[in-house]
Amino acid sequence: MSDVNGVMMQYFHWYSPDDGRLWDEVGRQADALAQAGFTALWLPPAYKGIGGSREVGYGVYDLYDLGEFEQKGSIRTKYGTRQQYLQAIAALHAAGLHVYADAVLNHRIGGDATETTRATPFLQEDRLHPIGELQEVEVYTHFSFPGRRGQYSPFEWHWPHFDAVDYDAKTPEPNRVYLFEGKQFDDQVALEKGNFAYLMGCDLDFQNEEVRAELTRWGQWYLDVTGVDGFRLDAIKHIAAWFFPAWLDELERYAGKDLFVVGEYWSSDLHTLHGYLDRMGARMSVFDVPLHYNFHAASRSGGQYDMRRILDGTLMQQRPDQAVTFVENHDSQPLQALESVVEPWFKPLAYALILLRREGYPCVFHADYYGAEYEDRGRDGQPCRIVMPSHRPLIDKFLYARRHHAHGPQYDYFDHWNRIGWTRLGDAEHPRAMAVLLSDGVGGSQWMEVGKANAKFVDLTDHVKEPVYTNDAGWGEFHCQGGSVSVWIQAM
Repeated sequence: MSDVNGVMMQYFHWYSPDDGRLWDEVGRQADALAQAGFTALWLPPAYKGIGGSREVGYGVYDLYDLGEFEQKGSIRTKYGTRQQYLQAIAALHAAGLHVYADAVLNHRIGGDATETTRATPFLQEDRLHPIGELQEVEVYTHFSFPGRRGQYSPFEWHWPHFDAVDYDAKTPEPNRVYLFEGKQFDDQVALEKGNFAYLMGCDLDFQNEEVRAELTRWGQWYLDVTGVDGFRLDAIKHIAAWFFPAWLDELERYAGKDLFVVGEYWSSDLHTLHGYLDRMGARMSVFDVPLHYNFHAASRSGGQYDMRRILDGTLMQQRPDQAVTFVENHDSQPLQALESVVEPWFKPLAYALILLRREGYPCVFHADYYGAEYEDRGRDGQPCRIVMPSHRPLIDKFLYARRHHAHGPQYDYFDHWNRIGWTRLGDAEHPRAMAVLLSDGVGGSQWMEVGKANAKFVDLTDHVKEPVYTNDAGWGEFHCQGGSVSVWIQAM
């Protein structure tokens, strides 16, 4: 698991520039990020995808090509070369930061040649009921990696290593999934569409022993080459849950150390997430998607959200030791596949909730920290320009408060429908207390206990200028403005 007061950053977003400079930027920012209070970085997929130098990384082609071979039209990836990647990791480690690699194991895209086999067609929306008979198909399932020529691994992929594809070059049809003869969709996956094992491209058959062995070899190779401290696992609800315990145990034995692992199981259903984590034991955390959707709903409610319920139905509330909390990510940001935007005005409130409470392992989104501007087509197909503002000044203050004041007992004051707060009383090593108050509606005040008698508190955010003085019993009347957050720290 994470260290008790750690904070990670997702150091990319979907529209990060494809100029090959991100790895160099990571290295330059390493010391500043550590000084700001980050303890780990989740880096984007570092291997070659179908789009070559333009590929975000999730359309994975060759897991062994970290920007070293001429494949898919480029040597480098979107983010740089193998050498730049390894230099970035070295700089992060030198600054005392952990590094988590993005592992995309569910599929391969961009096969080098077609193969002919037989398959049964299904509709994308229904993987339980075939819509035709077993038929001959021509599929891009031969991955020979001619640019790499067997370096690092001689393994080549063929159709028996997959269970399904979505494209038949012989008779192209839209909205199809083709299940290969003798195959079945993996079990222990999400039940959306009847069975959500198939997501995209050539879907790996995890019941194939050669597939499992190759993924283990790759994981060991990756640890040897990069020295990363853990993984972010992509699209795990599409992969048989029984695969990961054995795979992760083997990698930890090989590495001789604990690896931090967080899985992306995109579901707002808390019961489903509990069930998945029960299968994983202590090996894995997952992203707190229900909390993200609470933030999304609150930000769209115009001050009408019941803030007393903001943590209800979340892993942060019910399973905090395995919850990676986040406000936004590359999939939920504007114009992306899982778009569920947390409106900018609410983001400071959301970041205060994940950074200044004791539950969960918070993850800050690159575009929220540095800001982002980009263009893409909206759902109506029309060009759309997006500006995501930087929240760095406030996030940096929250990180400071987290390091120096967010310690010891936590008292909650979730008793007003749009104004909530909590206090942290400090501990022996960090004796100064803190009070946090936020509102999604009108401003106001709340009496809260901080355990420090006759002490002066100031608002670190500078939203409220007048200090607060506690009484003889260690209580104070703390204030916040409407639609805002104030972080009251004990003055020296």
